[in-house]
Amino acid sequence: QLVESGGALVQSGKPLRLSCVVSENTLDHYAIAWFRQAPGKEREGVACISRSGTYTLYAASAKGRFTISRDVAKSTVFLQMNDLKSDDTGVYYCAAGDHCQEPLERQQMDYWAKGAQVTVSS
Repeated sequence: QLVESGGALVQSGKPLRLSCVVSENTLDHYAIAWFRQAPGKEREGVACISRSGTYTLYAASAKGRFTISRDVAKSTVFLQMNDLKSDDTGVYYCAAGDHCQEPLERQQMDYWAKGAQVTVSS
């Protein structure tokens, strides 16, 4: 089970942190990724953190602005988003899969959360 929180309406340039709480021991067995889907667009991978927590990968649009991290004790994965832009608007999903692989694609993931709306106003 994966449950996101933190979606909000924010102004351009502001930060926002999303959280994804997973079932106990999930982080031991799965890589966790964040995807997003803008209106009328395909779902795209944003960031991924490996089962060990030692490897991360980011989409080009996220590099330098977004950071994925995790707290194993809390069974939670975070997506810290800084300097948000209007193009970052969309529904953000966390997902669990076997590993992080470039390019990060939705078919690599096995389990999905319901999604959290992030809207960036200019």
